[in-house]
Amino acid sequence: MSLSSTETDPALREEPSLGVRMGRMLLADKFALVAALFLVVMVILALAGPAWLGEEAVRQNLRGRNLAPFDWSRGWIWWMGADALGRPLFARIIVATQNTLMVAAGAVVLSAAIGTFLGLMAGFSSPRISQIIMRLADVIMSFPSLLIAVIVLYLLGSSIVNLMVVLSITRIPVYLRTTRAEVLEIRERMFVQAARVMGASSNRILFRHILPIVFPTLTTLATLDFAYVMLAESALSFLGIGIQPPDITWGLMISQGRQYLTNAWWLSFWPGLAIILTTLSLNLLSNWLRIALDPVQRWRLEMKGPANG
Repeated sequence: MSLSSTETDPALREEPSLGVRMGRMLLADKFALVAALFLVVMVILALAGPAWLGEEAVRQNLRGRNLAPFDWSRGWIWWMGADALGRPLFARIIVATQNTLMVAAGAVVLSAAIGTFLGLMAGFSSPRISQIIMRLADVIMSFPSLLIAVIVLYLLGSSIVNLMVVLSITRIPVYLRTTRAEVLEIRERMFVQAARVMGASSNRILFRHILPIVFPTLTTLATLDFAYVMLAESALSFLGIGIQPPDITWGLMISQGRQYLTNAWWLSFWPGLAIILTTLSLNLLSNWLRIALDPVQRWRLEMKGPANG
């Protein structure tokens, strides 16, 4: 009995799903895999951390002020040491993960949504509307981002919502300019002209035909921007105009520990290490995404995947 053509011809076999292909490409890049696993752990800690160690993070013990790390006699929660009020640093870092990631994620999502929408309009609308939108971006970019954040937070007060809004405003031009540049090139392609001839509306062309092509570039940009926003939030908290106690972030913990650097270096070291590892993981994952979402370069990962030995 002869085999069917789909069984004999590998080219006719069913293509694996997008999720399976992305998983194989992630397994092919060990650094990106470790980075992704680390970020998954951070997200889990951000969701479950306050309920798990919230009480321990605020419980003071003045007898354990500036307790040195790796003292296992007190229990596993003290392995990172304690701060100036005797609170375990491990618990505080876990609890601070939520605020740190929430501010960064909120700012990135908000800036990406607004910047992408304005970029689509600027790239596909009339030259007059495009010029108005681009001049708005130029006004925002003409001021240093941290200076805008300092002024606005000083006037409105420090809170998680205000911090997200301020950081998102400073990052809107990045997405706007990137999206506009992509749209200006894509709108001249034949499939867009064909959609126009067939009577497709501008909104349909933008959101059904152009946006899916721009989306991979924006995803890679957002991954990199997440690291930048997290560092900006840490800088503002370090300057004392970011998140204020009793709320905590990694940047605020570094600020609180700077006066003890000479005799209790671990107060700033552990939250600083958390920022470094998270930022490094985001950069590694962004580099992997740039290759995995690019049809011209993804073969490098596919050739190293498990299916190809």
